[in-house]
Amino acid sequence: MSKKVYHLSTCNTCQRILKDLEPLDGFVLQDIKSEPITKDQLEEMYSLSHSYEALFSKRAMLFRQRGLHEKELGETDYKNLILDHYTFLKRPVIVVDNEIFIGNSKKTIETAKDAIHS
Repeated sequence: MSKKVYHLSTCNTCQRILKDLEPLDGFVLQDIKSEPITKDQLEEMYSLSHSYEALFSKRAMLFRQRGLHEKELGETDYKNLILDHYTFLKRPVIVVDNEIFIGNSKKTIETAKDAIHS
């Protein structure tokens, strides 16, 4: 596995978190807008999280715009939506060897920080 952070460079929250996590020596930073995640990358995230829903952002503006909040979505739907548009990936996603940290909750970021700097 690797050391990687999937983020959105235009997202203030992601920028703040990246700054908070420094130094990120040996990490690959991937801006998911300019370099969309691949199917293989998503499968790698899934292998660590065991859930596409956990990787999916229900806060994305497109979630409501597309009326998805009114539908019953399954794992395949979440997977396809994430691959369809970067905004559906819950950000940031931090991979540290065999651990994955998804989203921007304070607890998640603190735990990720411990894993990064241990």
